[in-house]
Amino acid sequence: MESNQMKMVPALKDYYFKQVVPNLKKQFGYGNIHVVPKVEKVVLNSRINADADKAHVEQLVKEVSLITGQKPLITKAKKSISNFKLRQGVPNGVKVTLRGNRMYDFLYRLINIALPVIRDFRGVSKKMDRRGNLNVGIVDHTIFPEIKVESSNRQNIGMDIAIVTTARSDKEGLSLLEGLGVVFRK
Repeated sequence: MESNQMKMVPALKDYYFKQVVPNLKKQFGYGNIHVVPKVEKVVLNSRINADADKAHVEQLVKEVSLITGQKPLITKAKKSISNFKLRQGVPNGVKVTLRGNRMYDFLYRLINIALPVIRDFRGVSKKMDRRGNLNVGIVDHTIFPEIKVESSNRQNIGMDIAIVTTARSDKEGLSLLEGLGVVFRK
């Protein structure tokens, strides 16, 4: 019965509590562990072309599900815009919000496996949103090990990944993400 109650803690979450939290407390002089910045959620978005058919949408949902471990929500156009060939109610993207253990598992794979695979990768831009949140654009989804290049019969999927933190400034957010292993450009 006790083995059912014991849950596996993701490696990055364990590393955060054992290594990153003490370093941040020392660096910024936090007295309380609840003030230390943490990653709150990770939001992943991917856009669908306006002329995409139903099979294309299903393939995108399948591949984003493989990457994140969670089924994405299909977003639909709220209004018609003729210049973009967009009609109201037609699917125009997918999004996933990850929290908890799935978030830490995804971040671990993104930081340690997917980003270093990118050709000529020199790091992620240090540009943040003045609140300690980071946005990363990925052009090719095949950098994730879950996607097999041979089985992906369509073009590369681009995606935006927003890492939302509880940091109050960019300096705190950068320190948190550097502590977790994100490599930034110099």
